[in-house]
Amino acid sequence: MGTSAAQPPYPFIFLASTLILLLQLFTSVTSIGVNYGTLGDNLPPPSQVAQFIRDRTKIDRVKLYDMNPDIIRAFANTGISLSVTVPNGDIPGLANPRAARRWVAANVKPFYPQTKILYILVGNEVLHWGDQNMISNLVPAMQAIHNALVRAGLGAIKVTTPHSLIILQNSDPPSTAAFRPGWDRAILAPMLQFHRRTKSPFMVNPYPYFSWSPKNTKFTLFQRNPGVRDRLTGKIYTNMYDLLLDAVFMSMKKLGFADVGIAVGEVGWPSMGEPWLVQCTVENARWHNLNILRKAESGVGTPLMPGRRFETYIFALFNENLKPGSTAERNFGLFRPDFSPVYDIGIMRGAQNGGGARPLPLPGKQWCVPKATAGDAALQANVNWVCSTGVDCRPIQPGGTCFNPNTVRSHAAFAMNAYYQAKGHQNFNCDFSGTGVVSTSDPSK
Repeated sequence: MGTSAAQPPYPFIFLASTLILLLQLFTSVTSIGVNYGTLGDNLPPPSQVAQFIRDRTKIDRVKLYDMNPDIIRAFANTGISLSVTVPNGDIPGLANPRAARRWVAANVKPFYPQTKILYILVGNEVLHWGDQNMISNLVPAMQAIHNALVRAGLGAIKVTTPHSLIILQNSDPPSTAAFRPGWDRAILAPMLQFHRRTKSPFMVNPYPYFSWSPKNTKFTLFQRNPGVRDRLTGKIYTNMYDLLLDAVFMSMKKLGFADVGIAVGEVGWPSMGEPWLVQCTVENARWHNLNILRKAESGVGTPLMPGRRFETYIFALFNENLKPGSTAERNFGLFRPDFSPVYDIGIMRGAQNGGGARPLPLPGKQWCVPKATAGDAALQANVNWVCSTGVDCRPIQPGGTCFNPNTVRSHAAFAMNAYYQAKGHQNFNCDFSGTGVVSTSDPSK
């Protein structure tokens, strides 16, 4: 973090910003974006996902990591804005204007405007992960795709590309921030000129999570702290998120592009990790993402960008069990694959606005049972999913104490209730994509 003032005389600044955020807890969340990743073998089909987002949540924009036509088609006529991603490997070829026109004709025009495509994202964190051929062709491909969209009458669709913060040579304090030499003038200045000309946002992925250490827990998690002062600007920072965004802004300003808008393509916090990753807890993830969303909605901005709103996409929609890397990488989701929330940040329709603790269970004895209208296929999927989570399903296996009656509905009743009981009787843990219901009647009697 930046230089801390000795005996900081700035507690009122943290208090003021906290009060603004807390006031926002009592207003409804109206604009939420989420990243929809698909690296899982237990995820629901795209049609169910689109319906769930539209009918059950306040999420109004979704960001994809590919051009999957089934997913794009699933969001048709939902009113949800969709951002789609060109694979990094396709970038060099799409720098050719003729290839870009063919690509738009094949991959965009068939779906629009039924699917409300908002952005074409040309690659993902290309400067971080791409080779030199991808990097050198990134801006030309963005220009070619934009021109192809305009030529096809689709100029309302904007073109951008998400960046990890590896693009920064330094971020702390923000006044000293700058883009990495070599990329600054050769890649990022022409890109920012493109964004200015096309009125599209410069998209970044500022994760406070990756800056966490035991010494800065409060700073990365929006908890009360004395703040740090940037001596060159005199600005006080009470959280890592503002610091990272202002570092991006200052880097843009030094190239002469302070007027270009900034969008947050990814930001999130895992709810679970290896035992030594003590920062990966449900409560930390909830509090972090709640503050990210409230900040996006409040329009408070940052110390260097007061009053500015940032279009924000939380990472991620689901926990994805096939993501490589640590356990934490597989637990960034707001939802489990059965659509039950991992925690509450106020994005469910008809729910509270996320300010309180996790929902309390209702008093008395309760059981989770299948709805009478639930079909066998859906119930069998519930059984398969529950048994994959570590719940003991041996009683409903051949020879088990609850194997009989040997019916899908009976086995589902056992599995769904076992999961519900194990998770502390939270009502959302009996949703099972609308096939479960909480009952006060013991189904075993």
